[in-house]
Amino acid sequence: MNMSLTSGLIPLTLQLLALVAIVVAIGRGRSRQWLLRWLLVAVLVGVAVAAAVALYVRNQGWSAQPVSVGTVFWTGMVGFAVTVLIAGWGGSAWWRRGVALLSVLLVLVCCAAAVNTATGYLPTVRAAWLRATNSQPAQWIDETQLAALQKSGEIPTRGTVVRMSSPSDASGFAHRTEVVYLPPAWFASNPPPPLPTVIMLGGEFGHADDWLLSTSALQALDTFAGLHHGNAPVVVLPDIAGRFNNDTECVDGVRGNAASHLTKDVVPYMISRFGVSPKGENWGIVGWSSGATCALLTAARNPDMFRAFVWLDGTLGPNAGTKEQTIARLFGGDQDAWAAFDPKTVITNYGPYPHLSAWLAGAEDTATVYRPASTTPPSADAIADWDSFSENHATNANKLCTLLSGYNIECSVVGYQGGHDFPSAGAGFAAALPWLAGVLGTPDVKARALPGAPGS
Repeated sequence: MNMSLTSGLIPLTLQLLALVAIVVAIGRGRSRQWLLRWLLVAVLVGVAVAAAVALYVRNQGWSAQPVSVGTVFWTGMVGFAVTVLIAGWGGSAWWRRGVALLSVLLVLVCCAAAVNTATGYLPTVRAAWLRATNSQPAQWIDETQLAALQKSGEIPTRGTVVRMSSPSDASGFAHRTEVVYLPPAWFASNPPPPLPTVIMLGGEFGHADDWLLSTSALQALDTFAGLHHGNAPVVVLPDIAGRFNNDTECVDGVRGNAASHLTKDVVPYMISRFGVSPKGENWGIVGWSSGATCALLTAARNPDMFRAFVWLDGTLGPNAGTKEQTIARLFGGDQDAWAAFDPKTVITNYGPYPHLSAWLAGAEDTATVYRPASTTPPSADAIADWDSFSENHATNANKLCTLLSGYNIECSVVGYQGGHDFPSAGAGFAAALPWLAGVLGTPDVKARALPGAPGS
């Protein structure tokens, strides 16, 4: 169950089977004219399909990174295999037709596997099984089981993940099941102690619990709690999409009021239902990819509600294509509505901020840069290229830190190993967790300076 789906035997075997099936589908005995004509057509179709998919992904603003080489290759192979199937159908034996159909299916599986390798969404067979069966590990319970556990007075030896459904009365946002991580210290008393809370947000496509099933974040939280007498922040993982492929970019817009759901539904519910601290100084927010942009926006727009945020491999603002496409797709063409969720506009209009810190990280080999809080806004030249597109997250992090520090937000830019994928995001979170837990006032956790800061 722990076999990798992103490297090793399983993806390699699938790729070999797909290539063998294509070779057999082409087969021996074809005329030279057929081979020259249709194999050339198959190659051209494959190239066209791969190019069209890559352009579509870029047009939709689904990723700031180029489509992976593996995804491009196997997307092209889909076009190639379908062309061979159609061109070779007439006059072929039944078994060769069957192999040709099988080759298309195998290539489609390899294409999906290439996307999975690039994103790390289903890192293991176990993760895929849990998704396919819609089941959760034994560590996960519902609120009824939580009430019984709390009544028993038992203190778990590791964190407990509770399935919950926050209200949507204030936002009207139709969301899916959400989850909350409760560290062992939450069970130390009844009512529970007012622990600090962290909101965790994933990428644009997925589920609320992606951080716990697709990354090592759950292990990082359990390990951290184990080293601090059961203490760790309570972590809530809200749904900001409503469905798998609804990219809200965490704004209030035509795709749903995701921003209001976080601040007007989730935060009050966590305070009332789980007894967490109501003080903004004890709240933080973490995000990866588009979730990082959401963390930036939510903290910048609600500085009285948050003390710190962690930005991992994010962008500099909501991204649904070009700026014009983003305004049209997310806000129905309303320029003022877009400006209300443009981080640069929000920060410059609100600043200076009274108490906010930021950990900005990219999955690149980059130097650690610390910028202290200042009340001197950056010069126009320092942020002149703010709107220029960059696929390098460290570049974006440095631009962002330059802006933040000028409006009294101390920040550090750090790098972490890996790529723009879920496993790497887990490593980035684990690195930031000790600092975040300390700055939010987690019991028995020593406060730490940001990386690169004096005394860090």
